[in-house]
Amino acid sequence: MKEARFYMPSDGGVQCLLCPHHCKIKEGGRGLCRSRECRDGKLYALSYGIPCALADDPVEKKPLNRFMPGTRCLSLSCTGCNLSCRWCQNSSISQVAPEDADATLLSPEEIVDICLKRGMPSIAYTYTEPFTWFEYMYDIAVLAHAKGLKNILVSAGYVEKEPLRELLPYLDAANIDIKAMDDAIYRRYCGATLAPVLENILAMKAAGVHVEITNLLVTGLNDSEEQVRKLCQWMVDNGLQDVPLHLSRYFPRYRYKESPTLASTLKKARDVAHSAGIQTVYLGNI
Repeated sequence: MKEARFYMPSDGGVQCLLCPHHCKIKEGGRGLCRSRECRDGKLYALSYGIPCALADDPVEKKPLNRFMPGTRCLSLSCTGCNLSCRWCQNSSISQVAPEDADATLLSPEEIVDICLKRGMPSIAYTYTEPFTWFEYMYDIAVLAHAKGLKNILVSAGYVEKEPLRELLPYLDAANIDIKAMDDAIYRRYCGATLAPVLENILAMKAAGVHVEITNLLVTGLNDSEEQVRKLCQWMVDNGLQDVPLHLSRYFPRYRYKESPTLASTLKKARDVAHSAGIQTVYLGNI
């Protein structure tokens, strides 16, 4: 546990300023992400130093196909997410509190040392929402950067501008998951909004971060040609036509039980993306 950053006093507690939710947290309460708690008028990051997942992965699994291809990365995760996607593929760790998952005590120094000893050139903050454990990610990223390691962010991109600005100097690559090009879908099915995600992708790209985008095509929700076309048009309109786009297959998980995405739907979506001007399109989970 470590005192969190990006918060201010509020009536009877604090207000978290890490992400656009701006949770007002009463004494003894927690934010929507379940991993930030108010104690004695201060906000604490409960998952600091207790990762629930640690793995040796190919970088392509993030997925990043155009960033250091063929190399391995140390994948790291703590519990927590500030979205509540009904189809969450990692709900057993993203939609639970830190005390409800198996975890290991590892300091930032120990994480970097593991990476160096195993000869892995990068660390990936992944599986859940890394911004909900910002302090741990940031401290590791600073140390990793100083040791010549690369930092990879795998995220939904739902964070305020100031925390992102602080991380950017240490961030080398990111895969951002755009849930849908429809704010109503974000609000109803993910408990978030679309605009901050798009703004943050542009900020990462402008800062020189290698960016790739994932779009999980969820059956009956965001898998229409119109939705794919809207995403691709936004990318082209913002000069992102050279950003790799990963169109991924959904499988029934958590609270959404529709059938898996049809292979034909994915292939049609790839054709739509190419015709819209996206240069590099990958199909995932297929």
